Order: sequence, then C-alpha cells, then structure tokens
Amino acid sequence: MIQKRNNRKTGSLYEEKAVEYLTEQGLRVIEANYRCRIGEIDMIAEDGPTLVFVEVKYRKTGRSGSAAEAVGRQKQERIYRCAQVYMKYHGISFLRPVRFDVIAMDDIEITWIQNAFGGM
Repeated sequence: MIQKRNNRKTGSLYEEKAVEYLTEQGLRVIEANYRCRIGEIDMIAEDGPTLVFVEVKYRKTGRSGSAAEAVGRQKQERIYRCAQVYMKYHGISFLRPVRFDVIAMDDIEITWIQNAFGGM
C-alpha cells in the first residue's frame, strides 16, 4: 500500500508542475483531477475558446516506454467518455471547440502534445 500512496504523491507533484507549465503557456486551468463514474481527467483548461482536456504522464526512466506512450487507446477512450460526462454535467455545448492534450514528463523533460488524440 505504501507504493500506491507514493505513486499518488508523485502523480500530484507532476500534475502541479503541469498546471504551472500550461499556465505559463497562456492556458487557464479551470479544474484538476475531475472524477466521474467513468474515470478521471487530470486537468481541464481553456485555451481561448477551446476547452482542453489534459492527461499528465510521468516516467522517471524509459524502461517502461516514454510517458507519451503510456496514453494508449483504452486510456484515450476513457478520457473522451469522461469529457462527454463533464460537458453534459456542466451544460457545455458539444459545438464548443475541444482538444485532448498530453503533458508527457520524462524525468525532467516536459513535452506538450496538443491534439494528442481525436475526440469530439
């Protein structure tokens, strides 16, 4: 159980770094760690008129592949469905521009992948 807690603590630390990074890039973070019955979205932000759903991944080493590679098809589909729930719950029009981004952190290197996968 200690490992799980440490993973959460580490995840929270890097999610905070991602918030800082995206804020510096001009995005406005409106929610972090949104949870619904389907899953979780690490961060929801606005980039001008575009609503941005962000997945944050961190890898200390490349032994298990890169951080970006960790956002596979199954994870993408879960984020997409969770984003639909978020929009419906908050009364956000499905005509609003939406983007799915990934913040990949490999050790100290941050890569921001905009439009990382399709969606709405």
